[in-house]
Amino acid sequence: MNLDARELAATFDLEQLTPEFYANPYPTYRALREIDPVKRLPNGSYFLTRYDDLVAAYKNTKTFSSDKKKEFSPKYGASLLFEHHTTSLVFNDPPAHTRVRRLIMGALSPRTIAGMEPDLIRLVDRLLDAIAAKSKVKGKVDLIDDFAAAIPIEVIGNLLDVPADEREPLRDWSLAILGALEPVIGPDAFARGNKAVEDFLSYLEGLVARRRAKPGNPDRDVLTRLIQGEDNGERLTEKELLHNCIFLLNAGHETTTNLIGNGLVALSNNANEKRRLIDDPALIKTAVEEMLRFESSNQLGNRMTVEPFELGGIAMPPGTPVTLCIGAANRDPTQFADPERFDIGRTPNRHLAFGTGAHQCAGMALARLEGAIAISRFLARFPDYALAGEQVRGGRVRFRGFLSVPCEVG
Repeated sequence: MNLDARELAATFDLEQLTPEFYANPYPTYRALREIDPVKRLPNGSYFLTRYDDLVAAYKNTKTFSSDKKKEFSPKYGASLLFEHHTTSLVFNDPPAHTRVRRLIMGALSPRTIAGMEPDLIRLVDRLLDAIAAKSKVKGKVDLIDDFAAAIPIEVIGNLLDVPADEREPLRDWSLAILGALEPVIGPDAFARGNKAVEDFLSYLEGLVARRRAKPGNPDRDVLTRLIQGEDNGERLTEKELLHNCIFLLNAGHETTTNLIGNGLVALSNNANEKRRLIDDPALIKTAVEEMLRFESSNQLGNRMTVEPFELGGIAMPPGTPVTLCIGAANRDPTQFADPERFDIGRTPNRHLAFGTGAHQCAGMALARLEGAIAISRFLARFPDYALAGEQVRGGRVRFRGFLSVPCEVG
């Protein structure tokens, strides 16, 4: 291990990240994984980078809590951001997590998701037509604004049956709320996040009232399904309903945008794999899994110990914050052969992009469907697409993606 790697590991601080790290965090992740895989950060928390350690933490819900009240209280205070992030599914432990997840999973049944495919294909083809027309006039298009970001907003909007003319603010609200989850946020990001939660709740209160007055088809309308609850009478409280609708829109938005954008950029940067997929479109399912592994949309998870635990000879007392680095684990050579190589046929590919265990992503089947249809149809329509200009990263450590990717589609 060279001195540069040792310095990367020794100086790593999640609250003091460099522009070089945001551009490419993987050399740092590799250094940490090899030199200091249970890294104690200056704030007293631990940063885990080995695949097996992440799996152990994900599956040991008795020791590693997802409840964020203690962690988020000093960060957010008595704010709407605190209320939202401590009510949503992902930041709760059983039994509350189990009850809410069961209702959401019931609404996201395989039949519901399969029924979305025709509309999804029509949406993607409509966007591709618009890209072709824009390219003729302007020469360049943007893979994010013109394509990747437009898909999940429409898909989740359709799931909750949000009227098409009311969807415009959803993306900005989502970016502001998720942006407030970064390890360090300033007053402006805090204010934007709170305002976004306030506006989102206000909008959803009206939407829910309309839906209660005029229910939709619960087999297709997830919001109606969540309002009505299960046949055994189990229902979400009003607060749980509103905040988990925000969670569904947010969780399905930025991560899927990143999957599509990161995937198309990775193909463009790996010409042989791009040609391989063009020549054999049946590889799209394993290609999407490799895109999820290679550039995980969600790079970090968080837990807090609730009982004493020892890892790698390091004792962690109760109340120890732990960061699970998905981006590092997904390139762990003990799990993935030649992990720095982008291989669209990689199998097996037990990546952790969707987590694992009790908190495995409830919407992963939908995300996979969106990614497969979007990327395969884009590639079939524009096989000669090429990146054409400066790509702008999102500037985040938790969610890895692009804000802008100029592109020529030929």
